[in-house]
Amino acid sequence: MSASALRSDMRSDMGHAGAAPAASVPGVPAFVRAKGGVRVAFGTAGERTQALTVAESGGYRIRFPRNAEICEGTLINTGGGMTGGDHMRVDVTLAPAARALVTSQAAEKLYRAEDAPTRIDIALRLGAGSHLAWLPQEMILFDRARLVRRLDVEMAPDASLTLAESLVFGRTAMGEAVTEGRLDDRWSIRRDGRLIFAEAVRLDGGIAARLARPAIGGEARALATILHVAPDAEARLDAMRAALAGATSECGASAWNGLLVARLMGPDPAALRADIVRTIETFRGRSVPRYW
Repeated sequence: MSASALRSDMRSDMGHAGAAPAASVPGVPAFVRAKGGVRVAFGTAGERTQALTVAESGGYRIRFPRNAEICEGTLINTGGGMTGGDHMRVDVTLAPAARALVTSQAAEKLYRAEDAPTRIDIALRLGAGSHLAWLPQEMILFDRARLVRRLDVEMAPDASLTLAESLVFGRTAMGEAVTEGRLDDRWSIRRDGRLIFAEAVRLDGGIAARLARPAIGGEARALATILHVAPDAEARLDAMRAALAGATSECGASAWNGLLVARLMGPDPAALRADIVRTIETFRGRSVPRYW
């Protein structure tokens, strides 16, 4: 796909850094603190992948640190966190044969929401033969946070995706606990237009009490999913299990239908983060992004 074609596809009303505040936008309540997002299209220029089009709005940015291994985009929230009524959208498109990594500069903090939830929408589109590593740092939920997140992936049959997402329920080092709140998290992945993975997680009300139950969280304070979707995903199950060896968190991995899923959970967010870093580095054969 040419740069001009990608730019045409990326035209939108996302606005720019000087856009009107959310409170003045028709249909958006006055209490909304921040609304915006990032849209980026990666394409190829010879043998290299680069960001051909970038759109930013609200307090959300993406920057591209130099990286010899792969084209890397780093998401930045200049507001330092999100709260009730905030809405962020991230759209990432890879042209055929493009290879890119998207991460975040820091852990995203979800603060207490009085009424309206915090909303995050993520859309990933992978063209033929492309590869995306989606590796943001963890999301930290504070007490009475209310998060609604949607993650939707559309990918070509021969594209590949390595994704890692983790949630932390309160910073234990700061003596924090999430006793009440809401988490509504739904994922869908379609390959060649066919749904191959769908998941919905909902925790509402007494989150701490629910996570304490053996059948749900077993006292877990942090959860993570590592997902690998590729033509050879099932053949890499042993590699993933080897990467998980030695983890202090409770974990496991399985593979079916061209995808591989690993889960980790535990009472210590710092220990779980260390397990994620070691697992990702071992499985991918390269270091995690520099901001980790």
